[in-house]
Amino acid sequence: MLSRYRGSSQLLNIIPRLRKASRLKWMKNEDFKYLYDRLKEPSDIDALSKELNLDRELLTVIYTQRHQRECIKKHYRIKRDAPRLLRSWRSGETLLDISRRYEFSPVLTGLILFNESGRSNKQYWALVRNPESITDKDLRQQIEEVTAADIINSPDGDMRQKLRGKWGEKNLQDWLDSQGITYRTENDLRGNYTKTPDALLDKPIVVNGWKINWIESKASFGDFVEVNKNTRKQLQPYVELFGQGLVVYWFGFVDEITMEDGIYITDSSLTRLNCRSVE
Repeated sequence: MLSRYRGSSQLLNIIPRLRKASRLKWMKNEDFKYLYDRLKEPSDIDALSKELNLDRELLTVIYTQRHQRECIKKHYRIKRDAPRLLRSWRSGETLLDISRRYEFSPVLTGLILFNESGRSNKQYWALVRNPESITDKDLRQQIEEVTAADIINSPDGDMRQKLRGKWGEKNLQDWLDSQGITYRTENDLRGNYTKTPDALLDKPIVVNGWKINWIESKASFGDFVEVNKNTRKQLQPYVELFGQGLVVYWFGFVDEITMEDGIYITDSSLTRLNCRSVE
């Protein structure tokens, strides 16, 4: 993908902007797409981090978003070809090799082929979580290979994503607590509303000139696809329930984003701002 940009004035503009973006937590959509296109494999994360002096966790987040979207797009094709892939597997091709041939999640490739062979999701995930319980040496090796290669859908990858989400929520709560702002969390609100933000403020606050009633934490990068999805599924329903509010993309967002009425957007710079309650 680098050849698409190499030697062009476009690349000469992108690289300095990306290095600046790594400090300011914003970037142009063109720059985001450049990173997105190059983050095809987990190994690309460290390579790009060193080449462009970009935060590794930011690149991991962007890779995660790409990987998840690619899995959704390719899932039907893998399911369609599952009978043929199962024959390949039984003929000696490994789960990891099949996943690489289709450029699909190694762990999810294993799941689809286990389903095709008549075994359940529960049986498969039990093996993925406890490979030491597998008595078949070859199967155990293959399960260990796909879990090691898949930094998103493996148990460790899933845990990292959950911890990243908890980290973002704690950042938000620490900032609200430091400002003396009281609020209810998603756990406090569960069962009372159809949709619940990460922090529903007991009183409206003003921050950065915005009057808001709720704040949603997102430990992701806000590109157009991510923001549109979040707006449709969560943020717009929050506006309808609670009035205007704020979404925090801790890893930044593309600066061409235009939010729907009643929704404001920010990044980790939120924690450097002060706010005040209003009646």
